[in-house]
Parts: sequence; C-alpha cells; structure tokens
Amino acid sequence: MCALWVGYSVYGALAAPGTDSTAARLAEWGRGHGLNWAIDWLEVQTYTPPKVGGTVPPDALARMRAAQQQQALAGKSAIALHPPVRPLVDPPLLGEGDFSTLVEVNGRSVVQSATMRPDTQYTSFPVGVVWMKQSALSFALHPGFQEPGGQWAVPDTVPPGQRSGLVATFNGGFKVSNGDSHGGFLLNGQTVGSLRDGAASEVFYKDGSLRVGVWGQDVRMTPDVVGVRQCLVPLVAHGQVTQQVYDGGTATWGFTDQGMPFVPRSGVGIDKNGDIVYVGGRVLSVQTLAVLLQRAGAVTAMMLDINLSWPSFISYDGTHDTADPTPHNLVNFVRPADRYYQPSSRDFVAVYARAQSRKP
Repeated sequence: MCALWVGYSVYGALAAPGTDSTAARLAEWGRGHGLNWAIDWLEVQTYTPPKVGGTVPPDALARMRAAQQQQALAGKSAIALHPPVRPLVDPPLLGEGDFSTLVEVNGRSVVQSATMRPDTQYTSFPVGVVWMKQSALSFALHPGFQEPGGQWAVPDTVPPGQRSGLVATFNGGFKVSNGDSHGGFLLNGQTVGSLRDGAASEVFYKDGSLRVGVWGQDVRMTPDVVGVRQCLVPLVAHGQVTQQVYDGGTATWGFTDQGMPFVPRSGVGIDKNGDIVYVGGRVLSVQTLAVLLQRAGAVTAMMLDINLSWPSFISYDGTHDTADPTPHNLVNFVRPADRYYQPSSRDFVAVYARAQSRKP
C-alpha cells in the first residue's frame, strides 16, 4: 500500500502542468516529502561543474555589439539609453555592459538590457542586466499552482486574453510554503506565511507600480498595497552591497544545487529614480549578483530564485501579434521562453505597458 501511494504521489508530480523539467519535479517532490538528504546526495553524485573559460556565445556577442551601436547612436536619436554598467572583466569586450532596447512603446525605450561576463572564469555564461522604466510600466504579481500554496483567483499563467501589452515576465523568489524565503506572500488580501519585518520585499500597488525595499523600514502595509513578495534579506541597501553578502552562508542565502557557490541566480532592485533593475545568469555567486545590481544603479536590491530550474527573464515582441506577443529569453536560461504562457508551479511577475496594463 505504501509503494502504491508513493507511486501515485510521484506520478502526480510528474504529470503536473507547466514546463518544469523531470529532474526539477522529482527534486521538488523529494524535498517536499522529507528526502532532503537523498536529493542532496544525488545532486552531489550527478554534479557537473560549469565549464571554465571559453568564448562568449555568438548570440551574446551579437547583443553586445548591437548595444554598442545603439549607444553610439543614442545621442543622435530621441531614444534615451541607460548608462552602461561597468564590466566585471577587464579589458571589456566591445559593447559589454552597454544597454540596448528590448521593448519600445510609443517610441520610448521602456525595457532595456545589457550583456556581460560574470567573471574571468565562467566567460561562456553571459549575464543579463535589465532596466525597466517604472512610469511606463505596470507590474502584476502572479501565484504558481504549487507555490506559495493556497487557492487564488489570479491565474498561474499569462493566459490568452491577458497578453495584450505584455512586455516582460520574471521569476519569483525562494519557496514561501516551506519557509525557505524567510518571509511571506500577500496578494489581494490573502496571505501565505507571515510578512516579516526586515525581509527584503517586492511590494505591488493598486496603480501597478512596484517598489523594492525592506519591510517595516522602506516599505510597509498601506491601503494601496495589493501584493507583497518577500525573500531573504537585502543584497543592496542605501546604495551599498550589504555586509551579509560577504558574511552570510547558507542560513542567509539558502542551499544551492550541489552546495556550490556559482549557480544560476537572479535578483531585482530599484534605483534612485524608482526604476526597476533585474539581473540574472547561469553562473553567479551571491557577491557577483549583488555587485551587478549595485553597478546597474540599484539602491535597494534583493535575491530572487536560484538554481538551474527557476531563474528566467523573458521579454515579449508584439510586432506580429499584439494580443499574443512572441517571448524571448534574456540569456541562456534553461527554461523555454514560453514558460509563463503555460501554468507555472511557482509565482512570477508580469510586466505590461502601462497604457494597456492588465490587473490579474
């Protein structure tokens, strides 16, 4: 009978909707059923370290060169580009850290990205840095069908009929349901976990705006708050990388695949003008992620999800069909670009052009 129950339970995990890989589904099932020791052992046995050295992939090089060309022309055009991010590797490649337009709305470059190498070791794993113009955009928090848990009126996908004006989506943070995030999740008056003072928080407002801050200090509960997504402690505060970035271990920043420091990571922040910054890549340390967010202008920034299956930033091109825009991954994330056109097991953020924003 026990074997039958286990088989049925595992089958349910594998048959769930969405684009999660088989390995991710099995790992999530195991950790959710008290098998952390077994999953940790399997991950160590199957660990393949990321390739050291190598050239930047051709598509990333092409993005750098296009960004350099756009920067050169910016002074002669009406499109304003974000100042370049100072590269982490010296000497820099042509266009490394330069921003170019990802999404243009009504002649304004409202979502921009830069591509760079994370360090001198993992040069074939580019990092994407995104800048989003807050005043032109509307941000909406979505739950996943498994995480944070509970029943929601808000969909766990961006369904047909809610894609007009969609410009971007990006991943949520650590799991709330098991306490990994060290914080809570609130949406439309419903809460999972507890909103914790001192927790790094994405805060969503009725007018579609987003703030990133420390709960109880920079941000708090007010009548116009419709969503809160907490995850760990700040990476950047008051414009400076926090000391916990350098001192904190797994108790602060969570367990990674195979316990290695260089894994897929993502983070989000807000700059002095209130615009939003996202950083994501396949091989990043906590320190590299924090430094890149700070160099991109974040005065407050926080960790989002980590490990191979979870980080992704997707932009959308509505040139051919405004009601069903074509998705594109920022860098070489493993998840498909249509990830959020399918049911998502974990929460995420959808970003719309403000004139056509959609309230979930």
